[in-house]
Amino acid sequence: MRLSAKLRCTISLVIISISFLTWIILFFNPSQIMGVEHCHVSASGPSAESWKMLIQMNPIISLLIGWLVMVIAMMLPKLIFPIQQIYSKNFKPNRFPASLFFVLGYVSVWTAVGLLMVLVILSLNLWFPNSYLPAIGIAMIALLWQFSPIKQKFLNRGHNHKTISAFGWLVYRDSLVYGLEHGVWCIGSGWALMLFPMLLPQGHNAAMLAVTFIMISEHMEHPQKPAWKLDGRLKLYYYVKAQLGLIKK
Repeated sequence: MRLSAKLRCTISLVIISISFLTWIILFFNPSQIMGVEHCHVSASGPSAESWKMLIQMNPIISLLIGWLVMVIAMMLPKLIFPIQQIYSKNFKPNRFPASLFFVLGYVSVWTAVGLLMVLVILSLNLWFPNSYLPAIGIAMIALLWQFSPIKQKFLNRGHNHKTISAFGWLVYRDSLVYGLEHGVWCIGSGWALMLFPMLLPQGHNAAMLAVTFIMISEHMEHPQKPAWKLDGRLKLYYYVKAQLGLIKK
């Protein structure tokens, strides 16, 4: 069924508001939720003792929470259209719970990958304490991945919209599976970009804003033929520029 413009706008505003609130959490960093920013290891080099010290200073659960807050802040706006699709394919009583199951599936995938990412971050901080080398290395990988045909395949898959059952528990099963699949495609396209800000000794917030802009912009692009090519994917930039032009008029 076709959603009204008012309902589409409401969904967008709610999601953007939640994303905005999580950005505030990231900027103020209460209880040092982004613990990786304060990772300092002695110059004695990697060892069992230094690894133990690193874990004590930066509990994995704290880093994982920080990772999830970052995922919600950066990735939630990308879920506006899928959630609108879920609303359009469900009866009113099922719309909100089905959307929650979709988000649950999506976040679950990012949580599993986040655990691996946290271990990578801790390991690199152990070998290169307070160094920009890991961030530079992953930036080079991200740049290569950015223009690869494999990434384009993941981006194309992200435009797939799963058929959702209309009745019974199948509504929630299909929504959960849809979230899991969408999470896999998002991770496949943006894993390197997401890891980059977490490896910076300083400047996490600025890097996260830049990465968010890139990822939302490329998500707005239409599917393309996978191939090696330089593509700025600046659709969000042109959209914002057009909106500012309308405001000036």
